Amino acid sequence: MLLRWKPGLPLPLLLFLGPLCPRSPGALAEPAPADDVVELLFSTERPVHLVSPAFLSFTIDANLATDPRFLTFLGSSKLRTLARGLSPAYLRFGGTKADFLIFDPKKEPTFEERSYWQSQVNQDICESGSVPSDVEKRLKLEWPFQEQLLLREQYQKKFKNSTYSKPNSFWKKAGIFINGLQLGEDFMELHKLLRKSAFKNAKLYGPDVGQPREKTVKMLKSFLKAGGEVIDSVTWHHYYLNGRIATKEDFLNPDVLDTFISSVQKIFQAVEETRPHKKVWLGETSSAYGGGAPLLSNTFAAGFMWLDKLGLSARMGIEVVMRQVFFGAGNYHLVDENFEPLPDYWLSLLFKKLVGTNVLMASVKGPDRNKLRVYLHCTNINHPRYKEGDLTLYALNLHNVTKRLRLPHHLFDKQVDKYLIKPSGPNGLLSKSVQLNGQTLKMVDDQTLPALTEKPLRPGSSLGLPALSYGFFVIRNAKVAACI
Repeated sequence: MLLRWKPGLPLPLLLFLGPLCPRSPGALAEPAPADDVVELLFSTERPVHLVSPAFLSFTIDANLATDPRFLTFLGSSKLRTLARGLSPAYLRFGGTKADFLIFDPKKEPTFEERSYWQSQVNQDICESGSVPSDVEKRLKLEWPFQEQLLLREQYQKKFKNSTYSKPNSFWKKAGIFINGLQLGEDFMELHKLLRKSAFKNAKLYGPDVGQPREKTVKMLKSFLKAGGEVIDSVTWHHYYLNGRIATKEDFLNPDVLDTFISSVQKIFQAVEETRPHKKVWLGETSSAYGGGAPLLSNTFAAGFMWLDKLGLSARMGIEVVMRQVFFGAGNYHLVDENFEPLPDYWLSLLFKKLVGTNVLMASVKGPDRNKLRVYLHCTNINHPRYKEGDLTLYALNLHNVTKRLRLPHHLFDKQVDKYLIKPSGPNGLLSKSVQLNGQTLKMVDDQTLPALTEKPLRPGSSLGLPALSYGFFVIRNAKVAACI
């Protein structure tokens, strides 16, 4: 079940995106050696797709719901501040454990659960919006032991309980097989039950299949034929790699990034053959399955996969992308066990602030397009610095040398704001902190996110993108009709 979260609302607990102009103050000219210059091609006549305002969404590890103590984390003011920065978004309980949770609205809390809340928390965190600092500190100390327990359960594929439906890997995890036809019929029945309950306005999303291999596609088609009528969007999951064997080279390999394209195409083909024009969501996704790749999925290096996936998803027509996981067990989280934001959090925050919902086309002229990947949207008009008609270009450079991007001729003299993201500290690509335009990003305090300060470039200068980096470029006063 998904809850829609709008800006300004508290984070909910859950069940279930000519001549040169005068030099601007602080603007910097960037010389462009001819060998490094890459021409950009834009197509801005009309949007190719329109994504949801909640395009970039995220999940919470369902393991938190298996122990009432750790749900208390969701009352942390710091965690809520970080989550609020990514609004508007959908928030979903995700991960394998979600397949083994049973929701019973009539069930009362156990004596042990009531005792815990009364003795330790002594308040309803849903109403108070905060958790006592001493309780939060104690739970942080206990969490690493709980995390190891949860990861061991996952690796051993021994899960307690079972529930009413599944993703396509349920057979190997629970020893139970349900085909697509049966699952579709189950969704039809669930839809009827919901319409007779207090949840009559709830929306349904499914079936959360995995990689679109032959059997998975067959299951998806049969599900959609039987139950596709009652779902609001088709959901599927994607991971590039096995977290146990993934390498740094994998994370920087454009061929690995391109595997996502064929997966998306297969999903859309299956949907169009059975339920044409049904919306498609990426209901759960990250870099590597199995909790992520240690020392990779939570570092700067993971940003290449994440930013490229966002760009490709929007360009190919996926309406919502849910990142596994905002907080929880494993190595692919956006926020670590001490509630410190990791590189992909800052990347997500910048995406939210700068990237709008109208998707346009951008490409690289010449042979660089494999390792130099560019995407174009209208700028987010909710950003106080920008206005309708502005463009946001985001790009990642997998080359070992700096590349300099040259805007199309009709935009050559426009003012551009640069937001360059690079690793911070001695660990390079494996750093768990990042700098924006040379300044390391960190929270001001538990209730305050830092300013995301732009670097104005002098009109006419090329857009420098150093080796193995990624960033955003806002083209101001572009006056693109498709963005107005």
